[in-house]
Amino acid sequence: MARPLLFDDRECGMPPALPQGVRLWRARLDAAARWRLLDEIMAVLRQAPLFAPRMPGSGRPFSVRMSNAGPLGWVSDAAGGYRYQPIHPETGRPWPAMPQMLRRLWAELADYPAPPQAALINYYAPGARMGLHVDNDEEALDAPVLSISLGAVARFRLGGLKRRDRTISFLLHPGDVLLLAGPSRLRYHGIDRIFPDRGEPLPAPLEEGRINITLRRVTPPQPLPARD
Repeated sequence: MARPLLFDDRECGMPPALPQGVRLWRARLDAAARWRLLDEIMAVLRQAPLFAPRMPGSGRPFSVRMSNAGPLGWVSDAAGGYRYQPIHPETGRPWPAMPQMLRRLWAELADYPAPPQAALINYYAPGARMGLHVDNDEEALDAPVLSISLGAVARFRLGGLKRRDRTISFLLHPGDVLLLAGPSRLRYHGIDRIFPDRGEPLPAPLEEGRINITLRRVTPPQPLPARD
């Protein structure tokens, strides 16, 4: 049985006063679209299994497990740190192709002249979280970050351009799509917690968790050749 999607009317509305460059599309994917996307994501994970990235230096594992689709994938380990690479760190195989559904969402919402190169798939099991951080490992920092939520409801925290800036928090529900762009592209953000009893169950064996898919452009687009 599907779990209730929302907490109450106040929590399912738009958060107040989102900063310039932050856009939130509530329920951008309807139920049918969410399940189509989940089918494609589960196919990706069968080819590129979830792995536990590790912190640079300390080697401490993240509480979130990850995988990727597309020509590049984000990875992290003790020796090499944060980076993008074309192969899975455990299987050594190239990342699976990015689902066309994700490419279409980028084309519709990102307002950027080149396609995404990485679809980072984060899986939050119950109890997992993601501390405040900035997505700045890309060369193409003029490109936005587009994020799609599936599964359990999560409390998202959005900060400023400095770690100690004031933050706001709001819930992300299945089918929500969030964009960080322009003056907000390098804002700190994170996931405080997920609510396994609210949202929608994921396919087995991930049932009670949350999947977040983050689309990124890693390298600047190549300029068009000059015409004679």
